[in-house]
Amino acid sequence: MAPSGLKTIVGDKILTGALKSVKKEGEWKVLIVDHMTMRILSSCCKMSDILAEGVTIVEDINKRREPISSLEAIYFITPSEKSVRALINDFKDAAFTYKAAHIFFTDTCPDDLFAEIGRSRIAKFIKTLKEINVAFLPCESQVFSLDDPDALYSFYSSTPNEGRGRIMENVAEQIATLCDTLKEFPAVRYRRGPEENASLAEEVYRRLTAHKADNPSMGQGPDKARSQLVIVDRGFDPISPVLHELTFQAMVYDLLDIKQDIYTYQTTGIGNTKQKDVLLDEDDDLWVELRHMHIADVTKKVTELLSKFCESKRMCTDNANIKDLSQMLKKMPQYQKELGMYSTHLHLAEACMKKFKASRDQLCEVEQDLAMGANAEGEPLKDAMKCIVPVLLNTEIEAYDKIRIILLYIFHKKKGIGEENLTKLIQHANIQDNNEIITNLQNLGCNIIAGGRNSGKTLPDRKVRTETTYQLSRWTPTIKDIMENAIEDKLDRKQWPFIADPAPISTAQTQVSSARFGHWHKNKSPTEYHSGPRLIIFVIGGMCHSEMRSAYEVTRALEGKWEVVIGSSNILTPTTFLNDMKNLDKVPNPDY
Repeated sequence: MAPSGLKTIVGDKILTGALKSVKKEGEWKVLIVDHMTMRILSSCCKMSDILAEGVTIVEDINKRREPISSLEAIYFITPSEKSVRALINDFKDAAFTYKAAHIFFTDTCPDDLFAEIGRSRIAKFIKTLKEINVAFLPCESQVFSLDDPDALYSFYSSTPNEGRGRIMENVAEQIATLCDTLKEFPAVRYRRGPEENASLAEEVYRRLTAHKADNPSMGQGPDKARSQLVIVDRGFDPISPVLHELTFQAMVYDLLDIKQDIYTYQTTGIGNTKQKDVLLDEDDDLWVELRHMHIADVTKKVTELLSKFCESKRMCTDNANIKDLSQMLKKMPQYQKELGMYSTHLHLAEACMKKFKASRDQLCEVEQDLAMGANAEGEPLKDAMKCIVPVLLNTEIEAYDKIRIILLYIFHKKKGIGEENLTKLIQHANIQDNNEIITNLQNLGCNIIAGGRNSGKTLPDRKVRTETTYQLSRWTPTIKDIMENAIEDKLDRKQWPFIADPAPISTAQTQVSSARFGHWHKNKSPTEYHSGPRLIIFVIGGMCHSEMRSAYEVTRALEGKWEVVIGSSNILTPTTFLNDMKNLDKVPNPDY
């Protein structure tokens, strides 16, 4: 399946706006990228698409390259100091690296760097100089990231950071390029309270107005006046990033070792063991179908789909499992791709279940009770401490899992807990080496210590949900309430003010029905969503997989009348979130 939604739009914009615009029949060019643009390209363009536009080789601007003075170069780079200096460097000597330069910046080049380009030798060799306004990473059809793993430090560290204003401007420009790419000119609103929310919202509004002047088609079209951009901070919902989620994608990224969306495992059963690397992305139809399902349904679904496939190919299978698949592959190598896909997802599901059954099953019940403030029968939790002590004293449970429980206990208490109590919990759990994870959450505005600096701040009231769910998956990310309320125009305008007065919202036909688990992409093609309004959510400091899932669930519940797009500085797993909190006051290493 080709990439869809946001990925398709970005891919088309790069191929048409940059590569096609400088293509000449019979002429080859070199494509130069930096770290960020290589990530953008990889997410939405195939190598064959790039080569078809007359590109002979793709190279990294920050690596040593052989000069090819007979060919022109296309530079698709971010207007950062590092990339601009490397660009100028390519033409500083008489023996220049390329014949000419076609420069495409992801977003606006700062004046000082632009002036530097004008003063340097490269100015004579520039044939094209454009901003294509794609300064974000399209991760999925409805998910984007600014690919900034240091965002929590940048926004919430206690360490003085002189560059915070510049970072805010960069983030605002990146969000504006997303809206430009989607041709949206949304009403901008934010959660009142944390000052960074209001500052970022105002800066985004300024940038959007500038983009609209250059691109008047932004915001045009039926119902587009209703589109909204909502800015929210990570401290708004500190529960979702620490819970053990049991939907497939969230569980895979939490429990398994996934590096850059690649799952590595050993294949067995055909005589010898091989290592297999699998990319978990939207080119894999089965992954798209399964990723938001509850783990209890995943193995069932894969087995059912495999049986259907085998019947259609007249292959005999009784009870599909990995061993059977290995035997089938041996007998019918022509179906290697399809059977390999089923095998991968059975592997993934089994690996998750193995980790879950080892210790997480008992944790999940305690976590859900604390998050919901009630047990599975709906009875209020009377003695939360009694629930958590056995977990904290269990030496087989990992330190980070205990920290997750302590945090959920503190959030359950609403007003924080006494310092003495916290010290006792940390001693019981034997996590003294990691206690700053808990206290650093105060920087996000969370009420950790009773009577401390955030006293009086409470987590938002929750929407009452009546749909049936699995007992260990009762929690719904708070952002889902916000998505539904924003679309139905039920968000309190004092708590969620607009930067400028929006167009009036008609709530007719936008009531959100329940869609807890599902695969809306099978019912509608993504292109059908582009004509109506969009709700764009931006979370400062990272978003988690359950929040990403919520965007699809709300879109599906509205049968495409609205499309919800969610983005953040980066995608968090529970481990990366806790690591970020641990290192909140340590200056990050600037190297990738």
